Amino acid sequence: MTDDAKCTFCAIIRGDKQATLIHENDRLVSFLDHRPLFRGHTLLVPKIHVRLLSDLPADRVEEFFLEAQRLERAIETGLEADGSMVLINNVVSQSVPHLHLHVIPRRRKDGLRFWLGPRHPYDAEHPAEVYAKKIRFALDREGDLSDG
Repeated sequence: MTDDAKCTFCAIIRGDKQATLIHENDRLVSFLDHRPLFRGHTLLVPKIHVRLLSDLPADRVEEFFLEAQRLERAIETGLEADGSMVLINNVVSQSVPHLHLHVIPRRRKDGLRFWLGPRHPYDAEHPAEVYAKKIRFALDREGDLSDG
C-alpha cells in the first residue's frame, strides 16, 4: 500500500503535480477534479495508495466517509447547489487507479443524464433472487471486513 510512482494522485499528494486543494490532513486530501462534470466537482483521496474501496484499511474507513459527508454538505452549501452526486468507481471507469470519491454538485435540470441508463430490469430469464443469492454467497465468504 505504498505510493505508486506513476500514480497521478500520489504525485499530487507528494506535491509533484499541481491541483487546486480543498482540504488536507495527515491521511486524506481533497481537490477539484481537473476535468469537472460541473464546476466544484471535488475528489477525495486517501494519502495511501490503494486502488479499491475494499483495499482501504478498516481503521481509515470511518474518517474517509466522515470527510465525504463534510464535503457533500460544503459543496451543496458553498455552491448553493440543489444536491450532489457522490460516487466511487472501482476499476471500470476509474481513470486513475487510486481510490477516489467524487462529490459532484447538481442542479435540477442540469442536463446530466448518463447516470440513468441503460437499465437492465430483472425478468423471468434474469430473476432478482438469482442475483441476490450470488451476492449473499459472496458476502458470507467475505466475512466481516473489520476483522482484518
